[in-house]
Amino acid sequence: MTKAILTCALNGVLTDPRQHPVPVTPAECAASAREAYDAGAAIIHVHFRQQEPGRGHLPSWDPAVATEIVTAIRAACPGIIINATTGVVGPDYQGPLEVIRALRPEIAACNAGTLNYLKIKANGDWAWPPMVFDNPPSKVADFLAVMAETGTLPEMECFDTGIVRSVAMYIANGMMKRAQYNLVMGVASGMPVDPRLLEILIDYLQPGANWQATLVGRAGIWETHQKAADLGGMLRTGVEDTFYLPDGSRATGNGALIEALAGCAQRAGRGVASPEEARVLLGL
Repeated sequence: MTKAILTCALNGVLTDPRQHPVPVTPAECAASAREAYDAGAAIIHVHFRQQEPGRGHLPSWDPAVATEIVTAIRAACPGIIINATTGVVGPDYQGPLEVIRALRPEIAACNAGTLNYLKIKANGDWAWPPMVFDNPPSKVADFLAVMAETGTLPEMECFDTGIVRSVAMYIANGMMKRAQYNLVMGVASGMPVDPRLLEILIDYLQPGANWQATLVGRAGIWETHQKAADLGGMLRTGVEDTFYLPDGSRATGNGALIEALAGCAQRAGRGVASPEEARVLLGL
């Protein structure tokens, strides 16, 4: 079986850095990325946050901020592959497009379909006002066009089974040439974290496509990471996705999470790919 490509989900968005170990500034992002790199990460998936005091939980689509963060990460992690976020709600998504044009990252997330983004409290109240994470085909096509322009590999973010199946339609329609899948599990109104589901989903991927599973939350994630490793997938974790290690303890940062993820690869009899090896495996 091929070596496992490990992705560190560096920081995400909205999680408050005053309460959780999520990096925000270029220096913090570089230091946290280096911990993940030393533990075996070949790819850093990065979100960009506002740099003003008290606003570090909010997204930034300022190309200058994104460039400063990515430059710091690359300096700290020689040869690392950058996977940039693009997710945004609503019809105004010029900010993410301009960030991709400025960075020209090797990989970028491309949200592949629309999802009712919901979460319920124990008492039945909504955890936040119900919202729609809108990604109609026209929006997807705009992101794919800019990624083609910058030579960026789209990683198709799939929150539900119908979104997984839509990716093949984008290829058939000529919107993209090949797929790399990110199977997002654990959003309350999307696919659950369930290792059994992985065995079903991989039958619906394009032949020969690379894939990984993003596992959000706490329950069942490490069992499912192990299943992804056993099935030959890429592997991803980081403080964007979870704060919890396999023994249930709270991780202090990304390095410990990536170290645990490397253990999943090793138990599956797989080595861990370097950034150079990952580039070959992904055709970058």
